[in-house]
Amino acid sequence: MKKISDIKLIIIAMVLGIAAGTLIGKPIGNIKFLGDIFLRLIQMSVVILIMGAVIEAVGSLDPDELGRLGGKTLVGFLITTVIAAAVGIILANVLRPGSGITGMNNLHSSVKAVNQSFSDIIVNFFPKNIMESLSTGNTIQVIVFAILFGLALSILGKKDGDNSILNIVKKINVVLTYIIKIIMKSAPIGIFALIAWVVGTTGVKVIIPLAKFLLAMGIGSIGILLVTVLITALYAKVSPVKLLTKFYRMLVVAFTTTSSAVTLPIEMEDAEKKLGINKRVSSLVLPLGMSLNSGGLALYLALACLTVAQFFNINLTLSQQITVVVMSTLATLGTVVVPGGGLVALAIVFPTMGLPVEGIALLAGIDWFSGMFRTVLNVFNDVMVAFVIAVNEKELDRSVFDNEVAGDFEENQALQSEYN
Repeated sequence: MKKISDIKLIIIAMVLGIAAGTLIGKPIGNIKFLGDIFLRLIQMSVVILIMGAVIEAVGSLDPDELGRLGGKTLVGFLITTVIAAAVGIILANVLRPGSGITGMNNLHSSVKAVNQSFSDIIVNFFPKNIMESLSTGNTIQVIVFAILFGLALSILGKKDGDNSILNIVKKINVVLTYIIKIIMKSAPIGIFALIAWVVGTTGVKVIIPLAKFLLAMGIGSIGILLVTVLITALYAKVSPVKLLTKFYRMLVVAFTTTSSAVTLPIEMEDAEKKLGINKRVSSLVLPLGMSLNSGGLALYLALACLTVAQFFNINLTLSQQITVVVMSTLATLGTVVVPGGGLVALAIVFPTMGLPVEGIALLAGIDWFSGMFRTVLNVFNDVMVAFVIAVNEKELDRSVFDNEVAGDFEENQALQSEYN
């Protein structure tokens, strides 16, 4: 009997979770702990995996190459984030998701306003204690440390020819990747529990008033995805259909878990084994992208600002809407990469735009559902930037890209056959 692939099991788990949540209702929320355990197990290793991947990527590069790759990476992130925020503004003006919402009186939000200046955001990029950054899961501070550590290894390796520490880091990374693979075997159970909990406790009544908002998120995410695939395929001279199919597994995981951190190990594996992106590019760009490139969040923030403004009958001028694009882009820097981070980002942007923080309560009920679209676009943009850089740097293995064999969570079929 043919074994069902893990990715198909995840899709089945999502469908069953929706059905269970709808049929059973609030009592199904008691199984949420299974989903929480799954997320914790993944997050347990992710911060260390990010640090190791960046150290390996930077340590393997010549210092001059790091500057070139780093510059291209940051430009790619900036372009994708700004475009996503601009698309959010356009969709909000066309669909007007905040107009006509009813049944949302007496709004109250438990999320407090966050007043952060641009200088505060930049200062918080830098760790004062790397152990504290690791323990709190502050990925952007961990990445800054990892870049410096990797740069030191690169310089010393070039000077002394000693790569022993770098080789140890590489071996640790292999072990961590295998730990993630083991944990991902429990993904269907965890995703079933999380989806059932969300549907059972919120129900359709929360979604209906803001259906236009979710529709705008869906249109924006899919539209950006398709247009980007077409443009990138033309640039790389590859089939757009084939390029899109390579994203299947990582996008399903992103959609069902709503977490870029959980999806990162899958991104890195598929970027190398399906898309053919050289490891030195994927190991640098993808961990950086998880903290610095949040096009999905930028789309969400821009849409949210105009939705809340429309709900409270606040007219935002063209210059104010341009400010929303800028603020949405800045607020994505280093934002929490686990479910719920979108509400924290709203608390940063709303006060700056003069919007009532109570408006966060308007979107809180559908945060998980909008998070599905946010995460898909975040993950897609990260990998697409890495793909474009790989093409530009001639670091794309086209023989891997042209391979028709679909990957999966399982080990190579040849290895499996030894045990059959």
